[in-house]
Amino acid sequence: MTEGATTVAVRPTEGAARSLLAFRGVEMVFPNGVHAVDTVDMDIAPGEFVSLVGPSGCGKSTLLRIASGLARPTAGEVVLNTGHIAYVFQDPTLLPWRTVRQNVELCNQLKKLPKAERAEKARQAIEMVGLAGFENRHPNQLSGGMRMRASLARALTLEPEVFLFDEPFGAIDEITRERLNSELLRIFRTRAFAGVFVTHSIAEAVFLSTRVAVMSARPGRIIGEFDVPFPYPREPELRSTPEFAALTGEIGRCLRSGAQ
Repeated sequence: MTEGATTVAVRPTEGAARSLLAFRGVEMVFPNGVHAVDTVDMDIAPGEFVSLVGPSGCGKSTLLRIASGLARPTAGEVVLNTGHIAYVFQDPTLLPWRTVRQNVELCNQLKKLPKAERAEKARQAIEMVGLAGFENRHPNQLSGGMRMRASLARALTLEPEVFLFDEPFGAIDEITRERLNSELLRIFRTRAFAGVFVTHSIAEAVFLSTRVAVMSARPGRIIGEFDVPFPYPREPELRSTPEFAALTGEIGRCLRSGAQ
């Protein structure tokens, strides 16, 4: 880390810009001395879906926390050219005493939106994620995949232009995960947000993304970026093609080279 570097918090900017979200020389050293992130520079433009892959502990989730304003970088800055941002965590973080509808309405309730308006936003989001008919269920009455759908619906009610995903499908079985991948792509194409998606699965990253960024072992830095050439919409059968295998193999080799 550069001595005397300036600590800059996440800041919104005004006006049109090429990037909705930009990391500029971002570094993070925690109070215990752990150097988590080392000089990350990256731009996410409108309509991009960028996945971050890298070894455990390389700072992927830390970058999302910095982007969202939940953490301040030790050095560098994050430029956020929108006030509409949403974050989906690894755990659905649903309140167990609230129904699906009540959980989905929560963010807009805290923003003090009128009851009718937040109810309509919740209705639309619940329908979009395929939970229509389950509005009055409580989290303990849902499968893991359905709980994650509810979490996604809650975030969608914020109508984000930048959507941050911290490995949301990591704890879900493979079949359900692939189904949720397809549904997330449908939502991405419908809502046209800019997405940043953290995952340990190279195949998931390639299937979802317009671009995959590979991070090194801690302190994490970007060691490779790969454009994904496959057009949308993408069908599950794409995963079985030679072209898909070739790209995942190339990304895997880059990942292994930086994992030491």
